[in-house]
Amino acid sequence: MSTPDTRIRLGALAAALAALMFLLYPALRPWTDESTVAGATEAMGSWRWVASHLFAMVGFILLPLALLAVRSLVARTPGEAPAAWAVVTTWTGAGLTLPYYGAEDFALNAIAGRSVDGQQLDLLDLVDAVRYGPVAITSFGVGLVLLGVGAVLAAVAIWRSGLIPRASGIPLALGFALFLPQFYTPPAVRIGHGVLVAVGLAWVALSLWRRPAAIHSEQQGTAATRATV
Repeated sequence: MSTPDTRIRLGALAAALAALMFLLYPALRPWTDESTVAGATEAMGSWRWVASHLFAMVGFILLPLALLAVRSLVARTPGEAPAAWAVVTTWTGAGLTLPYYGAEDFALNAIAGRSVDGQQLDLLDLVDAVRYGPVAITSFGVGLVLLGVGAVLAAVAIWRSGLIPRASGIPLALGFALFLPQFYTPPAVRIGHGVLVAVGLAWVALSLWRRPAAIHSEQQGTAATRATV
């Protein structure tokens, strides 16, 4: 298998694993009422809180790697430029988003654990301080917006190239464009959003995985036709 084919297949695997991560993130996350001390302590102090947010972080890391494969696939097609920008914006967006997720995951879990141990902590005040610090919330918001822009650019690149199903990038673009708004929706909607992101990534993964085989099949058919002529 040629080097470009290997990159595409590895990118397909990255997209498939990211799909699983973003599916597990809201499905495993505890959904207690975090506006109360009891609910916040139960949710943030649990292993499910740590695992679910860690899954999201792994997904954010894998997304740009998957889009590198899209960039490799659509090289020398009308989709090349938007694919290159998709990689840049998603990598930047992931970099801005991950620190916030790290604080959300590990810091809030540690604070909730201290609360369980009976120490006198104003848990809800500390949670708000971690979540809504101006620099933290701004970098988080900008990061998610850039991830949405990158996913839309990837969908444009896929559509323009015509090398894999044109519609395969649309669920991915829609899922990441809605990533920021979905935080303001009920748990059932957030779980549904995880399904949407997973479907988008899985479709891209399947399309990328099949493409090298399709290319080789086309090449073999062309060679056979030439031999017959």
